[in-house]
Amino acid sequence: MVFGNIFVFVKFRGQEVISADTRFVVFISLTAVSVAGTLVLLLLPKPGSQSGRSDATSSPAKELMKSFKLFVTKDMLLLSVTFFYTGLELSFFSGVYSACLSFTQRFPDPKMLVGLSGISIGVGEILAGATFGIFGSKTIKFGRDPIVLLGFLIHMVCFYLIFLNLPKDSPLGDTYGPSKFSDGQPIVWIALLCSFLLGFGDACFNTQVYSLLGSVYSDNSGPAFAVFKFVQSFSAACGFFYSTYISLHWHLAILVILCAAGTLAFCVVEWKAYRRAVVKAAASSGSKNDKKAT
Repeated sequence: MVFGNIFVFVKFRGQEVISADTRFVVFISLTAVSVAGTLVLLLLPKPGSQSGRSDATSSPAKELMKSFKLFVTKDMLLLSVTFFYTGLELSFFSGVYSACLSFTQRFPDPKMLVGLSGISIGVGEILAGATFGIFGSKTIKFGRDPIVLLGFLIHMVCFYLIFLNLPKDSPLGDTYGPSKFSDGQPIVWIALLCSFLLGFGDACFNTQVYSLLGSVYSDNSGPAFAVFKFVQSFSAACGFFYSTYISLHWHLAILVILCAAGTLAFCVVEWKAYRRAVVKAAASSGSKNDKKAT
């Protein structure tokens, strides 16, 4: 998200209309990286294998049935609200928001902002991912819900700033519409700050969703992550489908409602998992004490 957007920023800079040659260079470059990544993936050993040989006994059909059965459980249905929100905000920051910046003609160089916005999103993702993902055990000792609540607050502030900074018809095409500020001019640094906040908040949600699924469904992780990716991808597709039909204000209203619902749903499941862990720890401690007594 950082290096790719730096490349796009350099290629798009100063262009009012993105030429066919520029598009060709960008897409050929990205396709080459994609092919290289896929080839590396094919060289990895299969999951659960030793020396490259797979010892998996479950067929794809059985795994699919496990996913369907898991999907209709109460906790997974609650988490699906969170999954759905992560997909919608993924489609928003990866497609809708950059288009809004590009179409807002009151910016000095709107095409340049597309690359800068992507870089800012990537920096936010990296910073939050490193803080709450890689170094999460050292920085956060109070559970997963405070991080998700932080992501909720960050996204709410971000959506409000976007509401103020960009014209409502910016997702629909080139516009000279005013912002909500007194002089009607959108502010570049606020646009890039919102990009950073979108990435940071997204990482807050995703790192904790991965953590929760790996913890609560440790013995059934494959189907759990399959449900997550299915719901997230479905909602992202929905977001891209309606993105060019509704104004920015409707985009933000949908995101605000689902952000609140997704945060609440996640916290309910997290609190239930925490209570089960406390009961299990107490039972385990009692069993050890009984053994010592005997």
